[in-house]
Amino acid sequence: MKNIDKFLNYLKYQKNFSEHTVKNYKIDLTNFYEFVGKDKITIDLIRNYLKKLYENKYTSRTISRKVSSLKSYFKYLESENIIDDNPMSLISNPKVEKTLPNYLNYDDLERLLEAPDINNKYGLRDALILEMLYSSGCRVSELTNIKIKDINFKERKILILGKGNKERYVYYGTKCENLLNKYLEKETHEYLFTNKHGNKLNERIVRKIVDDNSKKARLDVHVTPHTLRHTYATHLLNDGADLKSVGDLLGHENLSTTQIYTHISNERLREVYLKAHPRARK
Repeated sequence: MKNIDKFLNYLKYQKNFSEHTVKNYKIDLTNFYEFVGKDKITIDLIRNYLKKLYENKYTSRTISRKVSSLKSYFKYLESENIIDDNPMSLISNPKVEKTLPNYLNYDDLERLLEAPDINNKYGLRDALILEMLYSSGCRVSELTNIKIKDINFKERKILILGKGNKERYVYYGTKCENLLNKYLEKETHEYLFTNKHGNKLNERIVRKIVDDNSKKARLDVHVTPHTLRHTYATHLLNDGADLKSVGDLLGHENLSTTQIYTHISNERLREVYLKAHPRARK
């Protein structure tokens, strides 16, 4: 549908959403229109669609995502004066039980970061990708769009274009700096991470690189680029960083988005208390 294509282009080029996110929106909207056909979209039709999702045993989290996709789509149509009334305005997202972000402990992280063979060109590139995801906390979509000109080598910081085309700086450490300098001895392309043809690496390949190296490191947990972002935030908070600063570094618009990480750091504080306080010991 023409309007769906316009909406997806809006998400990609104006909101700067990742390929992965845009793909999920497309799937959600396609599934919805396969159900409703060419009927006029009414609130009853939407409720029947949601009822069908529950009957098909979709999780609350998946249904909530689909509802959010529809809300964004119809809000866009309303803002573009394509529709007069928004049929999603009276639909609420189902309650979703909050789950803690998946993150790596220090030992597993070290095994993952050491997995690539930096003695060959692509092993060095993969090692830098893993190190930069953890060292900077950037999203995979942000990582793939880094250009060499965006890097301030003196201050070890990178200008990132985040969600909604908002710019922010992320920082990287000395280990990342060493890998970066070694990598750039052989790479002189516009984008930092490229394939064998010199073209910008896409998000799917980065996800595969992370997955392949987690298997190589024989980790028991499923690791994605976002796992490294979660690990970055958790380790910062565990080592004393304040929530507002971590949120700014992650590019969160709202502090409530960052607050889920406090559950992890609070659990660590509980463990410290139980081990260290005389009255807490058994």
